[in-house]
Amino acid sequence: QERRDDQLKVKTLHDERRNRLQELIAKVNQDTNLLLFSGRANVELAQEVADYLGERLGNITVSRFADGEVKVQVNENVRGKDIYIFQPTCPPVNENLMELLLMVSTMRRASAKRITVIIPYYGYARQDRKMT
Repeated sequence: QERRDDQLKVKTLHDERRNRLQELIAKVNQDTNLLLFSGRANVELAQEVADYLGERLGNITVSRFADGEVKVQVNENVRGKDIYIFQPTCPPVNENLMELLLMVSTMRRASAKRITVIIPYYGYARQDRKMT
């Protein structure tokens, strides 16, 4: 019985994700103020999604300063746009998460209208469980 319940939960989760993706596709088809960006963790996945939606990935440079800090530079106008950032937090988790936070901060300072982060893999998900 527990196994069946777990399988039902997984199926429900997949259905919810599929519905959210379909909503995003519908929004892309209506919205001309939408830009997609990707961090360095999985550019291939972001490009596949962009191709599927018929959009291009935005022009962003994510690099490092000489001391190792992450540097994010947006190379196009995002003022008043709806921004979607793809960035999983796969290993190295902390570096990818910091890169994501800096990308969001950069978009905010560049006056993006709305910022949505898509995290296909969230590395700290296990921390959500209650530990006894």
